Amino acid sequence: MKKLMLFVTVFVLMLCALAPVSADESYTVKLSAPNGAPALAVAAMAVENPEDYTFVAADTIAAEFANKTADFIIAPINAGAKLFKAGKSDYKLAAVVTWGNLYIASQKADFTLEDINGAAITLFGENTINASVVLYALAENGLEPASVEYLAGAANTQSLLLTDENAIVVTAEPALTAAKMKNEAITAYAVNDLLKKANGLDGYTQAGLFINPDTAANQKEAVADFLLKAYASCNLVQNDLEIVADAAVKLEILPNVKVAMTAIPNCAIRYVNAFEAKEQVEATANIDLSQFGGALPADDFYYDGL
Repeated sequence: MKKLMLFVTVFVLMLCALAPVSADESYTVKLSAPNGAPALAVAAMAVENPEDYTFVAADTIAAEFANKTADFIIAPINAGAKLFKAGKSDYKLAAVVTWGNLYIASQKADFTLEDINGAAITLFGENTINASVVLYALAENGLEPASVEYLAGAANTQSLLLTDENAIVVTAEPALTAAKMKNEAITAYAVNDLLKKANGLDGYTQAGLFINPDTAANQKEAVADFLLKAYASCNLVQNDLEIVADAAVKLEILPNVKVAMTAIPNCAIRYVNAFEAKEQVEATANIDLSQFGGALPADDFYYDGL
């Protein structure tokens, strides 16, 4: 059923994109995104018209919602949901584009997930949805660390991974790929694999494509065209990785093609319409409702256009 709905969505988007030219088709869509893994979802688009794409530090993305200058924003879904619930944003979720790029890693000899039991583990981003997802995945799989410590970001846990041969850390792509290229002894396990064992879902709803409601109301053809292109851009990760890798390097999202070709497939990029992803958004929210403002997102959080 979900595949059928996805086909219908894409078909309608294609019809919209092929519709006769109207006044608003000349409208230039602007997008803001964190300068990291989520930006890979639109890299193939952005490299063609970089002036229309703004990549900012991840910890400043909330300001983009407040500024309301972007037609689309890529941001953590829980952040967008929390702002929407608090009345600080009216951007709606149009699609989920990334589904989890977290990994548990160590350079310990013959490292397995069972080594987590009774050991110290270092995560990044205390009191974030990423940390909540990791702790949930560990608990649901019967893995019980003796202690949990936190560093600021994936780059910090990457550094610990490289400098402490006994450390067990949670890091993220592309930091993991960069670390493994420096030390081939590193072994890593996808948190998404643990999640699938826990709840049967393929990852969690990590980052989404949010739409400015004013743009949605006033620039319908431009919106339809952009969403179709975003869908195609995400699909290139599976169908023509070299295009995405080359774009990511040109946009300075990733340092070189070698890292890009290895890391991008591990970033779980795929485009799923917001309404089709609603069940999975709620499954992620239920892991830690506090990260979503204390409740499941309301129905009007989801963009009802195509």
